[in-house]
Amino acid sequence: MKTPLTVAVAQLNCVVGDLSGNARRILDAVARAKAAGADVVLTPELALCGYPPEDLLLRPAFLDACAIELASLAAQVEGITVLVGYPSAQGGSRYNAAAVIQDGRVVANYFKHRLPNYEVFDEERYFEPGTEACVFELKGVKIGVNICADVWEPGAAEVARNAGAELLLVLNASPFHMDKQRLRYEVLRERIADTGLPVAYCNLVGGQDELVFDGGSFALDQDGTLAWQGSVFAEELSMLRFADGAWQDRASAPLRPVEADVYDALVLGVRDYLGKNGFPGALIGLSGGVDSALTLAIAVDALGADKVRAVMMPSPYTAQMSLDDSREMVRRIGVRYDEIAIEPAMNTFAAMLAPQFAGLPEDTTEENLQSRIRGMLLMALSNKTGAIVLTTGNKSEMATGYATLYGDMAGGFAVIKDIYKTFVYRLCAWRNAQPGGAVIPDNILTRPPSAELKPDQCDQDSLPAYEVLDAIIAAYMEEDLAPREIVARGYPEAEVYRTVAMLRRNEYKRRQSPVGIRVTQRGFGKDWRYPITSRYRDA
Repeated sequence: MKTPLTVAVAQLNCVVGDLSGNARRILDAVARAKAAGADVVLTPELALCGYPPEDLLLRPAFLDACAIELASLAAQVEGITVLVGYPSAQGGSRYNAAAVIQDGRVVANYFKHRLPNYEVFDEERYFEPGTEACVFELKGVKIGVNICADVWEPGAAEVARNAGAELLLVLNASPFHMDKQRLRYEVLRERIADTGLPVAYCNLVGGQDELVFDGGSFALDQDGTLAWQGSVFAEELSMLRFADGAWQDRASAPLRPVEADVYDALVLGVRDYLGKNGFPGALIGLSGGVDSALTLAIAVDALGADKVRAVMMPSPYTAQMSLDDSREMVRRIGVRYDEIAIEPAMNTFAAMLAPQFAGLPEDTTEENLQSRIRGMLLMALSNKTGAIVLTTGNKSEMATGYATLYGDMAGGFAVIKDIYKTFVYRLCAWRNAQPGGAVIPDNILTRPPSAELKPDQCDQDSLPAYEVLDAIIAAYMEEDLAPREIVARGYPEAEVYRTVAMLRRNEYKRRQSPVGIRVTQRGFGKDWRYPITSRYRDA
């Protein structure tokens, strides 16, 4: 057997715009890889500037700063080859690039061929496509370079193979959604079938606004067999050995329930959103319901109990069991807990508005006012302490407008914005089954959900059963099915058309909602771009 080529896969958590910090993170990985005997270090896509940098790429000063930082980084590399992702400005064009660094300088560049312009991606806004291969040799192995979307379509990998590549190293910033890892294996095996090239796939890890990158880097042999599997939702540096056309490692894909992946994504998203933006802690309005309970559990797991504060704001309609359940949960989880009754504020607003509302019956206006009083209290605490308010509305509520604008939608980060109500319960059950015991009281999970804004209120007074509602929303929003096609699947016609109508008319609310973590293939964020003003009605 030939002397193995050792590839260090540096699965890093980079911060958008933190050029010097990202460079230090890369150089630390390089130093550790060199000490471990690595020949080449593979980093994620655009690791130097973080992904996605969005309109920072339109600023010439940003591109200049990236070039300066890359040169400084390269000057510190000796005795090892490093692949670094960065944005390159060349001749008036911008490229999503990978630099091959050896002996203190950049010896070659690769420009990404395939620019994704779908889902959350809009790289055609920023970059021009490359066309040339980048192949370099180490220890007798000819190594080709691809970047992320290059391997999701035919073409770029073949260009590398035709240029003599025997091994493909891929820099990636592939965001998480449910079932994403299976898709990655699938598309990489397609590229391997086309080219016969074994692959090392290095993915970014960490939260960036609504996106969470899950890592999960891996290596496949030329027959598509999984040779190595990296960790998910964590930074790591891994050493892989390659000799005689094959990886010398063997691995199996870990079997993780989808609930574990989604929960870990939410935890990482919260930790990085607060940590990277410098918030000292989080505030959560507890209701005694399942959504706020799940949000509280995630926040504590992400930040620690000492950085989370729960506030219960009971009204005259708040059931005693809601108070009891909230108190029991905070006892189990160990966060600061306060109760602020809102009845005095309700009475004050009622008196102020009485002349304006004279002769008009009570309706949802009075209900929503309660939610808005709570929002004002939470935002006042946020202003005073610097802690960010985590909103608790789920995807089902966001779709139908059941979350109150300027009320329970008030806040800075929407943790479960992309989690259907039915999946909220699945995540709670999964969390309660973890070592350490249940943190969410059973009564929260078994009682009928209610906003408790009027006597004996239940969610299902205003909405279809959540099992039906969530399926209709998913079919319309994520599959782009017309209402008649959803009805053909067996869902009640009246409920389908009512749900779709609610979804359409509440776009103006969603545009004003806080950014929230994306975990499905289509969330209410970058990949949902519907006009607020529209008269189109599909049948």
